Amino acid sequence: MKRNSSFLLFWLLCTAVAVGQNTKYVNLFMGTSGDNGQVAPGAAVPFGMVCVCPDNDPRSHAGYDYAVTKVSGISVNRLSGVGCSGGGGNLQVRPVAPSEELHIRKSHEKAVPGYYATVFTNGVKAEMTATQAMAVERYKFPIGMPAGLWIDFASTFEDVATCEYKRISDTCIEGYVQAKNVCGHGRYKLYFSLNTDQPFQLQENKATTACLTFGKRVKRVEVRIGLSALSAELAGWECSRWEGLTFDELRGQANRAWEKQLAMIDVKGGKKDDRTIFYTSLYRTYLSPADVSSPDGAYLGTDGKVYVTEDFRYYSNWSLWDTFRTKFPLLVLTEPKKMRDMATSLIHLYATGKKDWSTGFESTPTVRTEHAVILLLDAYRKGITDLDFRKGYAGMKEEMERLPMRSPDQKMESAYDLWAMAQISEILDEKGDSERYSQRSIALFEETWKKEFMQVTPAFGVMKNNGLYQGTRWQYRWAAPQYIDKMIEWVGKDSLLSQLTYFFDNHLYNQGNEPDIHVPYLFNRFGAPAKTQQLVRSLLTESMVHKYGGNSEFTTPYVGKAFKNDPVGYSPEMDEDDGTMSAWYVFGAMGFYPLLVGDAYYELTSPLFDSITLHLLNGNTLAILVQGRKKRSDFIKNAHFNGALLDDYRISHTDLLQGGELVFSYR
Repeated sequence: MKRNSSFLLFWLLCTAVAVGQNTKYVNLFMGTSGDNGQVAPGAAVPFGMVCVCPDNDPRSHAGYDYAVTKVSGISVNRLSGVGCSGGGGNLQVRPVAPSEELHIRKSHEKAVPGYYATVFTNGVKAEMTATQAMAVERYKFPIGMPAGLWIDFASTFEDVATCEYKRISDTCIEGYVQAKNVCGHGRYKLYFSLNTDQPFQLQENKATTACLTFGKRVKRVEVRIGLSALSAELAGWECSRWEGLTFDELRGQANRAWEKQLAMIDVKGGKKDDRTIFYTSLYRTYLSPADVSSPDGAYLGTDGKVYVTEDFRYYSNWSLWDTFRTKFPLLVLTEPKKMRDMATSLIHLYATGKKDWSTGFESTPTVRTEHAVILLLDAYRKGITDLDFRKGYAGMKEEMERLPMRSPDQKMESAYDLWAMAQISEILDEKGDSERYSQRSIALFEETWKKEFMQVTPAFGVMKNNGLYQGTRWQYRWAAPQYIDKMIEWVGKDSLLSQLTYFFDNHLYNQGNEPDIHVPYLFNRFGAPAKTQQLVRSLLTESMVHKYGGNSEFTTPYVGKAFKNDPVGYSPEMDEDDGTMSAWYVFGAMGFYPLLVGDAYYELTSPLFDSITLHLLNGNTLAILVQGRKKRSDFIKNAHFNGALLDDYRISHTDLLQGGELVFSYR
């Protein structure tokens, strides 16, 4: 009986890949074509250091471009949907000499969570999977073609600072690469251990490249590349950790990790494309940040020193400038335990030397860390209270003295940071600091808003007017949701409602960039919840007029959907921004949204699906139900939570954590 039980367990584990309930809806090619999302279909696991797939030539920000068949090689990491030249692209492998072109056969290309595969035009089949810190690449060579791999140890999407490698054995090469981070700010250093399952001869051994050749009879080669921020030995440990599992078993393990991750939210109803976009978006919110701790809790501080902790895992790989708005508030709800470690990692970042952008000692590719105080406050207000703010408080205070103030948008965002810092100071019983930061925030907002945004002029529709970054005065006008009451006091509720209506009616909103993505939910606060419902539904499912790209106004407006189940998955120039836009979609589709990050409330809107079930980590279950809706355009008549009427179209985070039923009635 014991043997039969073991066999049954093994069979269930192996077949889990084939019968996944939610991973089957993930389309990893969505948003991978051109400048329409800047994402990639690489093999990865949740919150891992690895995302392995081909880099196209020419490439997009994330290396891969669905519309391009030519391949420069296969690299082990990349950031999802970020700007400049992207980040990562390290340890590139080619199963053909650099002098020969390599192209993807698109008809043979496949990508599902935890797995990527293709056949190249030279007949080589390539398959990839991953663990948290190891890329696994399997190459099958056609008959008559000698097995060989060309490796660029210095490959990167930004400039390489240093690179070294050495042959350890006839199946192992170890070394490190140190490269610049996104937009050239700061550096990261990755140690690696590259291991093959077949002995190789080291040919064309140059300073940063090498060719590995194998025996004439070898037709299949598997490469495992372990990574570590601390040492080549730890990178090698990552490879030895999994040496008992085959490629297919590792692939199954990666897929099961994703199935477990995506099973936290179940949806019913809606169209198939709706479910695909929803679960693809949910998937992308879990790609980062990366757990970069060693097995014993060691991590590299941003001062270049190694620290060891026993009470949390250290995360790196940040893009907070946008992700603080949606992605991390979603993780507070769905992954509070990991979110506690992420928040603690940011506190330690303050303690060891935080900069707005990447520092010179990052553990993995990263971008920027502005607005971390808002994220930290949000986590605390929503129940993650075991955070040692005191440890990073000096660094937070230092940051408040160097907040950017060069342009009106920077002043608006800095007022938000000061608002959050005032509350963190209050939590620490630093009443003097709290009062000072609060007064600075209010004064900065009042001065900036009254001067730049209060009196509407024709110049409000001009992109980058008066030094604004990637936006217009209309879009940045609403960038301080913590002070909506003051806007109402100065302008009047009816006037603001009229102006907000004009903003949308005249296509002045920009779904392709983040400064105003919370604005559809402001109608709830102005007493017009039906308008929020209509706008959010339209933005999720219908065509809209996009006048603006990321940096300028389009010569001809784009008319189309912002989110599509297609390689051209997002509106033109719309960065997915490391899960920011994905989390925006997830919140909207579920029917609630964090209008004010740092506050413990959500704005309610009409859910996209007939029912949504959240399996919360505290053991409770939250069911979001729709009653009496005949068509998507119907408006909510009332909303109840566990029988109690929600007459202001808001619900608290505390209520959601209790579980139960959130019911939207349409008749």
